[in-house]
Amino acid sequence: MEQQPGAANDEQEVLARTVADVMRTAVVTIAVDETVLVAWELLERYGSRHLPVVRQDGRCAGLLDRADVAVACAAPAASLSRLRVDELLPAHRPALVHAEQTVRRAADLMSCTEADALPVLEEDGRLAGVLTAADIVAALAGRPVRKEPADARPQPPSTVLPGLPPRRGYRGTAVP
Repeated sequence: MEQQPGAANDEQEVLARTVADVMRTAVVTIAVDETVLVAWELLERYGSRHLPVVRQDGRCAGLLDRADVAVACAAPAASLSRLRVDELLPAHRPALVHAEQTVRRAADLMSCTEADALPVLEEDGRLAGVLTAADIVAALAGRPVRKEPADARPQPPSTVLPGLPPRRGYRGTAVP
């Protein structure tokens, strides 16, 4: 496969950029003490594959993957109302990057840990956004940073939990 002249330089420029230049900042988050049912509802409503978990002080506790939440939701319904998000987080420290680190560093970390997304932290440990493999590919392709939640796309209507507004673009009624 032939490479366009200057393509290697463009790739190097993208990899030298900071994570803050490439990451998504408009991410949906969930509190550590929230239930797994609410986590699933947020993932469904926003069509996300990843859900950052934050503590009350705004510091990142980890990143849930849609598959992890789906597996947990296979438990009997009675136990789901008692299962908290923090119980799904791995016991080990999650892989993460800081906003000022390079995309190359983040890509290396994603490759080593086989992660397809990383929480991005500010200097004080607060969540700044999420960097996904799709964000890196989009940057390499010259596409602008998406400002909507990660992996947002229209989804078919699903049950809406009481107290939560209907999904964007959903024209039906909420189920009480």
